Amino acid sequence: MRRLLALLLLLPIAALAQAPSGQPPLSPAARAAEARRAELDRAFEALRTAPDEAGAAMVEARIRTLWAQSATPSVTLLLRRGARNVEAQLAAEALEDFDAAITLQPDFADAWFLRAQAHARAGDSAAAARDLQEALRLEPRHWMALLSLSSLQDEAGNAMGALRTLEAALAINPRMPGGQERLREQRRKAEGDVT
Repeated sequence: MRRLLALLLLLPIAALAQAPSGQPPLSPAARAAEARRAELDRAFEALRTAPDEAGAAMVEARIRTLWAQSATPSVTLLLRRGARNVEAQLAAEALEDFDAAITLQPDFADAWFLRAQAHARAGDSAAAARDLQEALRLEPRHWMALLSLSSLQDEAGNAMGALRTLEAALAINPRMPGGQERLREQRRKAEGDVT
């Protein structure tokens, strides 16, 4: 039943409310963006209340799809190329691709998240943290950015900060694989051995 409810929440809304009188009607692009935001809100609620990891994984995939739909085709191409360069361990080329994507669409949180990953792989934790903070400013529910930031905080010796950030990620996505084990380990680091 809960899975059915989660799936129903993910169905796109058929129509949005009409613009208030005296206001011009929304353009098709603006209507699509509004519909995407409304669906994202429902999807994040479904993610928070998912009954198990499998249900959460389906909702996560839908959220990522909705995020990707807000990128322009040029940005999508640059991000894919940047991800391939990261996998090929070509950090400088990946950073160029992500820089270009951010220049074209600075309000796209995933571009900042992906550039943060490239900075982290290149060993620049400070730049990675700045990019993660920008991604979170643009999309505070970006649980993957929170996880990455938690890891950076832990590596920097800030176990308590890493714990708080990890708890924030788990509040958004409580069923993420390995999340509870990671939380127990981070609590142990931050608070000492608690039995």
